[in-house]
Amino acid sequence: MTTYLARPLTPPVLKELRTRDDAGRPLLPFTDDEGGAPLRCCLRRSAPGERIALVSYAPLRRWAAETGVDPGAYDEQGPVFIHADECAGPDGDALPFTHSHRTVRRYSADGRILGGHLVADPQAFVPAFAEAFADPEVALVHVRAVEYGCFLYEVRRP
Repeated sequence: MTTYLARPLTPPVLKELRTRDDAGRPLLPFTDDEGGAPLRCCLRRSAPGERIALVSYAPLRRWAAETGVDPGAYDEQGPVFIHADECAGPDGDALPFTHSHRTVRRYSADGRILGGHLVADPQAFVPAFAEAFADPEVALVHVRAVEYGCFLYEVRRP
């Protein structure tokens, strides 16, 4: 069985975002009194009392810069929660944020959207990834929240 890994935001990316986010804004940390924010740095929900920040992040733009392609009109940025200070990263390799409806959006090696798949069952994520990567045109997928469309994490071809 193939293992699919959720990719958190990396320490170098987090360092940049904690200085200026992808929209050029400075970090504005706050104390999360209620908890529950989906953190993209450690792929878990925040706990009450943690210092976090909401930053603008451009996932496809960063992937495209790394791979040398131009995402064209598919370049987008949106809000993501991160710890305001360094954190230990994910604890384990379980797929996060699978408790709700999600979209598995497929991208080609040239940064174009190839379609998507609605995933409503936590047990359906691995089959959705397998289906996506069965298409040789698919280079990576983004898992996104259905409610807000927010980027949650990336999975690359195994």
